[in-house]
Amino acid sequence: GSYMFIFKDLPSPAKLGRYEIPLASKMYDRNGNLLYDIFADQNRSPVPLSAIPKYVQEATIAIEDKEFYKHKGINPIGGVLRAITATVTRRGLQGGSTITQQLVKSALLTNERTIRRKIKELILAIWVESIYPKDKILELYLNQVPYGGTAWGIETAAEKYFGKSVKDLTLAEAALLAGLPQAPTRYSPFGANPQYSKERQKEVLRRMVEDGYISP
Repeated sequence: GSYMFIFKDLPSPAKLGRYEIPLASKMYDRNGNLLYDIFADQNRSPVPLSAIPKYVQEATIAIEDKEFYKHKGINPIGGVLRAITATVTRRGLQGGSTITQQLVKSALLTNERTIRRKIKELILAIWVESIYPKDKILELYLNQVPYGGTAWGIETAAEKYFGKSVKDLTLAEAALLAGLPQAPTRYSPFGANPQYSKERQKEVLRRMVEDGYISP
């Protein structure tokens, strides 16, 4: 009975696949050159996973959720208990969130730090995993999460930070971008401490080596 309140106002994960989130409207001049993007407060250009290089995907998995292709949306019970304890004690959630949870949190829920929201996040993550294949979840994540400022999604981030499309990113650039969603302001190369972005980039590359995606 007391848990019904959580289910009653759960947003539907079906929204995710339709990108019912503000998309940028692009304005072109008559020669087809992009003049500017008009967007609410989120600027994004969704791209299919097939257009995102493998090492961009691997960099994200290595730094955010190395068990992504193995779990069912949430990490085994230890991670869940840690996450809820961290919510209660207001500590930062240290690596307790899977890519699926982060997608749900970013696209479907508010930022309030409450047990109720955390439980919704866990329920929705399992629900999302039951509707979408892993590759689709990864694609939705890469197109949804914030990379700093108004850059939402990997394509917009590639344009903003490197002036190129995601398909043209180098491994070094991919590693830098993959490190941003965790704390976009802190790790921004344009931020107050640009050296943090280099440290974070090295950390991403180190994890990729550990997980066998790249050689030293």
